[in-house]
Amino acid sequence: MAVVEDTTINRLSATAYAFPRHEQTFPTLTAHEIERMRRFGEPRAYQDGELLFETGKPGPGMFVVLKGLVAITQRDGLGHVTPVIDQGPGQFLAELSQLSGQPALVDGRAEGDVETLLLPSDRLRALLVAEAELGERIMRALILRRVNLIQGGAGGPVLIGPASVGNMASLQNFLARNGQPHHLLDPETDKDAADLVARYSPTRAELPLVVCPNGTVLRNPSETALAMALGMIGNSAHEKLYDVAVVGSGPAGLATAVYAASEGLSVAVFDSRAFGGQAGASARIENYLGFPTGISGQALTARAFTQAQKFGADMLIPVSIKSLDCTKASGAFVLDTACGHTLRAKSVVVASGARYRRPEIDNLDAFEGRGVWYWASPVEARLCANQDVVLVGGGNSAGQAAVFLSAHARKVNMIIRGGGLGASMSRYLIERIEATPNIELMFNTEMIGLDGAETLQRVRWRSRLAPDEFTMDIRNLFLFVGADPATGWLEGCGVQVDRGGFVMTGVQTGEGARAVPLLETTVPGVYAVGDVRSGSVKRVGGAIGEGAQVVASLHGYLGDAGSPTL
Repeated sequence: MAVVEDTTINRLSATAYAFPRHEQTFPTLTAHEIERMRRFGEPRAYQDGELLFETGKPGPGMFVVLKGLVAITQRDGLGHVTPVIDQGPGQFLAELSQLSGQPALVDGRAEGDVETLLLPSDRLRALLVAEAELGERIMRALILRRVNLIQGGAGGPVLIGPASVGNMASLQNFLARNGQPHHLLDPETDKDAADLVARYSPTRAELPLVVCPNGTVLRNPSETALAMALGMIGNSAHEKLYDVAVVGSGPAGLATAVYAASEGLSVAVFDSRAFGGQAGASARIENYLGFPTGISGQALTARAFTQAQKFGADMLIPVSIKSLDCTKASGAFVLDTACGHTLRAKSVVVASGARYRRPEIDNLDAFEGRGVWYWASPVEARLCANQDVVLVGGGNSAGQAAVFLSAHARKVNMIIRGGGLGASMSRYLIERIEATPNIELMFNTEMIGLDGAETLQRVRWRSRLAPDEFTMDIRNLFLFVGADPATGWLEGCGVQVDRGGFVMTGVQTGEGARAVPLLETTVPGVYAVGDVRSGSVKRVGGAIGEGAQVVASLHGYLGDAGSPTL
């Protein structure tokens, strides 16, 4: 790890932001609205040139400008500064980071003497709930501001290296899935990037370099290392006792968090990579109630993620749970994390979903993240623009991905083990695939091997009806062959699973015993919802329904159990 000095590059971009929904993004509050907000805040004054908040450092909350002017700029670790907007009296300074006290994504500097009303994060959340109409305007503005920062492509961490090198695509996907602004610079076309590569002389295995907003330089970091460097993971959760710990932030876990937090429970949500689960990687969900034109999985789950934060849920992402201790020796369940901390909770909801299944294909390990993908996002779509690609799978996820990729790739070769799609895919997707001229269906076929150097270069497959094998020059292979339940972390804690590894719930343990709630596991106080639960319908709508349903059982259990010893 190294640090780029501020004097390396210090230039101000001449291009400021353009806001298509300016009035909604930067509304001006009335005097009456500001007066209603005073009970949630405290006055703060700043002198000319003083920073109210700084990129990469935890923000104190939301500021309402009472007097003076504050210049908002976006800065990356290379010293590039992009003006965003100047805000004056009646306007408020915040974006989504301020809901949870995460590091600021922009700088706010006083232009002359400034007087403000500061609402700390907890008081901001209280305002959003107590003042419904005003809270709606503020929340809409916070969301639009984050969207503009992401689309601006100027601030956040800078990923330096060729688009196809190492873990570049995986890191881009990780940041995009977590709603983190970032941008990519190729040293072959960008002088600043070339200068940095010359300065640090990374080996090819050390690419990409990642320059954080504070100037720290990481060499081909893991997703967790990058998250820690960006301050995405808080350090105080292990000091708390939560009412409920939710493991997994797919639709089921997010629904649990929203309903539980909105009803006053203290909630911690864990996920090993990003919010949204497998649904979050769906290019378009068209059969979810209330969205006749469809909605992307990222858009749907991002709204739920923000909603959970609004009600005060602590989102601990990316944090992997290694094990669960159900002995309750300290009066609470104990979760061990991969980063070495433990967390205590009075109850646990297992919403860890399923992990992408890895088929038996020669050399698969060598090309994962280097041409082999288990999802199809805009990041991967850009990599296969105007190329032939292969997609393996015959379910709804595979169909959605094929349709999405067909708008970018020259041709999508869809490999299906069976003889048709009718038994595994929704009819509307089958019809859409049949109507797409650059999707070719290859039935009764299976992938057997991969070849290449540093990245994937060709694939091998064979017919299941004949011994012949075939090869094709392919640089991007997409695998959608199902998933296995992510329940390994439950081993040894007493939670019973079925033969497929899915968590069993609602199991009566003996005659005369209490009635076991439908979503409770074989350990009282531990519940399972969504795809990880045995017998669940494996649909987004079903997962959300179970997430909402389990909260009633949580209230019942917590009410009966009382408060564990602190």
